[in-house]
Order: sequence, then C-alpha cells, then structure tokens
Amino acid sequence: MPTFTAPDGAVLAYRLLGRGEPLICLPGGPLRASAYLGDLGGLSRTRRLVLPDPRGTGGSAAPDDPSAYRCDRLVGDVEALRVHLGLGHIDLLAHSAAANLAVLYAARHPGRLRTLTLITPGTRAAGLPVTGRELREAAARSAGEPWYAEARAALEEILAGRVTDAARSAVAPLTYGRWDATARAHAAGAAAQTNTEAASFHYAEGAFDPAATVAALGELAAPVLVVAGEHDAGPRPDRAAQLAALFPHAELAVQPGAGHYPWIDDPGTFARTVEAFLDPAVSSVRAGGIRLAHRTWGDPSAPPLVLAHGRGGDSRDWAGVAARLGAHHRVYALDLRGHGLSDWPGRYSFELFRDDLHGFLEARGLAGATLIGHSAGGTAALLLAQRHPGLVGRLVLEEPPPPVPLDPPRPPAERPPGTLGFDWPVVPATDEWLNDPDPGIREHLDRITAPTLVIGGTRSHVDQEQLRSLAGRTPGGRYAPVDAGHLVHADNPDGFLAALASFGIGRG
Repeated sequence: MPTFTAPDGAVLAYRLLGRGEPLICLPGGPLRASAYLGDLGGLSRTRRLVLPDPRGTGGSAAPDDPSAYRCDRLVGDVEALRVHLGLGHIDLLAHSAAANLAVLYAARHPGRLRTLTLITPGTRAAGLPVTGRELREAAARSAGEPWYAEARAALEEILAGRVTDAARSAVAPLTYGRWDATARAHAAGAAAQTNTEAASFHYAEGAFDPAATVAALGELAAPVLVVAGEHDAGPRPDRAAQLAALFPHAELAVQPGAGHYPWIDDPGTFARTVEAFLDPAVSSVRAGGIRLAHRTWGDPSAPPLVLAHGRGGDSRDWAGVAARLGAHHRVYALDLRGHGLSDWPGRYSFELFRDDLHGFLEARGLAGATLIGHSAGGTAALLLAQRHPGLVGRLVLEEPPPPVPLDPPRPPAERPPGTLGFDWPVVPATDEWLNDPDPGIREHLDRITAPTLVIGGTRSHVDQEQLRSLAGRTPGGRYAPVDAGHLVHADNPDGFLAALASFGIGRG
C-alpha cells in the first residue's frame, strides 16, 4: 500500500481504486479501516478512489499518544494526504463517523474543498447528536425479524455505554436495509477492521465546538451532498436534513430501502446519485419523487429547449447537436427515469416518461419551451403535448414509434449480458405498449396545439409513411425526411439541424 506522512511523523497508508479524478473517501467506524468501503457501489468506474486507513487501523501506524486519535486532531491527516497527492482542491467523501472529521476539515480548510459528500453522516460535530429514542424507533421496524430480540438487546447495551465487539456484531442487522447474504458478508469484517479501543479517544472532550463549526459551515462555498438511508437511524433522514440545512449549497438525497451502508443495499442507486453530484456537467431536480439528472448548454437567458432521448440512451446522446443548438438556446437534455444518472425506480411506461417531462418542465420553470424527443422520448413528448398543450411551445418528434399496433408484435425480449446504462425492465414495459398502444392517442392528436415537426430517417426501420401520416393528423404538423437511420441527430447532424432550422429552431 502507498503511504504518506502525517504532521506528527506518523506513517499512514491508503489504497487506490479505479480511474478518473481523485475522490478522497474517509471511512467511518469511528477508526475503521477503509476496506469495508469496497469500491463504493461501483464509483471506481468513474473516479479514482483514494481510501486512507485511519491511524491504528489497516496499514496505518498507531500513535504512541492515544490523544492523537481525537477527531479534530485527524484534520491534519486529511490535509497531509491532500498535499501528498499534489491536489490544489479535493473532492471529499466521508461515511458515518468520518463525516464529523470531514465537517471539521471543511470548517478549517474551506478553500481546499471542491465538493463534499456526506454518506449517512455522523452529526456530532454540528451539534446534532442522534438520540436513543431515534435509534429505538428505527429499530422497531424490524420487530418481526427472527434476529430482532438479540439485536435490540445489543442496541441497549451500546446505548448504556457498553460497546463491545459482540454488541456491535449483534446489532449489525439493524444497520442494513435488508439482512441478506451480502449484508452478512459485509458485516463479518467489522470487528477486525475497527479499532474499538481507540474510539473513546476519538470523541474525547474538546474534539468538537459545534457553535464555531456551524458558523464556519454557513460560509462554505463548495457544493455538498448529504445521502441518508430511508431506514437508517444514525442519522434518520430528518436529522440528515438538519445537517444539510447548515450548508449554503447542499442537497439531500434519501436512498429508498437503504440503511447505514447504502452502497451495499443498492449499489446502482448509490453510485448514480453520487456520480451525478460529482460530475460538474450534471445537475439534478426532483419531480414526482424521482431524481432526474440533466445536462445543459448555452446562455441561461436564451430561449429554452428540452431534449428527451430514446430508450436505452441518456442525455449524452445529444452532446454533438446540443452544443450547436446552445448557440441560440438554453438547452436541457435530461435522463429519463431508468436511464443514465437518473433514478431507476423499477416502474416504467411511456405515461411515466411523460410525467417525468412534465415534472422536469415545472421544476425548472420551462413552460412554453421547445420540446424535442427522439424515439421513446418522442412518444413521451407527444403524450405531454397532448395532455398539457400549454406547456409546450414547439414540438419536434424525431423517429417516434407510430402509435399503431406493431404487426407482427415484438416477441419477449431477452436481456443482453453485461452492465447496461439503463434499467432492463424498461424494455418489456415499453414493448408491451408498442405492441398495443392506446388508440386514444391516434384519436386525439388534434389536442396538440404546438406547431409540430416530425423528423424521419429515410434509412430507418420505422415506416416513414406512418410518420408522414402522424404529421398530417397533427394540427400544424409537418414531416421532414432526412438521409439517416433511426438515430437521425447522430447519423446526420447537419441534416437534422437543417430540418430544425427550417422549423425556426437553432437560428438567431
């Protein structure tokens, strides 16, 4: 393991995982070796994780003076690691008890932070201690589990100040969203990884000055993400919200079904939430309880234009044409639910995609925007313009699936192997609609009041006569053929943009 030297000469170890921009990840415990963080649900796919072992854990040396374990005295270790890595500014992530350390670092070195991510954070440093009542109430949700009696007894031992390895082990089921084989395997390493004898020194008197810390956090310019587990008690989501409210630029994400280790309970949801926050090109809004990630281009004061991708894609699919459209528009490209960095809730339909678009337009204050949808995104846009005509200024449908039953119908799809950039249940859910769409869609095209352009790819598998008919049955509708396949804006971006320009989009 690589090492670095702390201000007092202690030699401390760290691990490196993945590639990309460095992300320093502080493990909790307190004083637990970083091995339990794993790759944080796959964050190592997009970031180079720097995983230090705290003093006296893992590969790091124990201090001769145990007072060196005190939380505020570990701030110098974090700063020494930053200097050792040669980083002017850092993205800092902290889990559980280490959030206290990260908060103290933010108060002492605010100018060194680019972003701060706090995962199911400890809140003592901010003067927001978790109470025994909160822990007991959260534990009660598991009262029907066979292990509950032993876990509850262990919780009472810990609350009474008798923190032993045996008690920590017995209470572990309460800290996960579900106590399955994955959780049990993860919890099994805790005792060997944690320096329990040093924990009392970590929280020794003088470690925290909440009033001074809270005042400093109120001046922090860096963006902050606080991730809470829906079922976690340390802290509960409402306590995590109190912590987030102390920062000027913070957002709270509550991970459904998760406990204290959200990357174990649902790695994909956790990684997407953190990746979206860490990527400076990505923003997020909440609409109907769903977090929708999106990318933007162009002057914020320019006329708004919203792009909705096709099935299996995401906002990055638009990057080439979006940059060019950004010369005259404020362009928003979103990831629909189940795609990219947005939430993957497991429930999908074109109507839900429509509702995502509706919620996105309202959340961003974009009523009257131009709406461009490709394929499945085109169907979602059509449904929105049909149900809420006043929300859409102009409508462009690029290769939308015609709202007529497929003949022959699509057979059941088989999931391809490997990792996908979208949630596979999207496919069977939307195939069912494509095989037998609601006839009311065809019957009520006259409800669309926005000027409408239907763009077809002349080399596409989609029946162009049906697209021509769709345009003809829509008031103010036009059909524009482009020499391209199904993904017109990627196959022939110049032709696609020319079609938009003929419709008054993308011109000064």
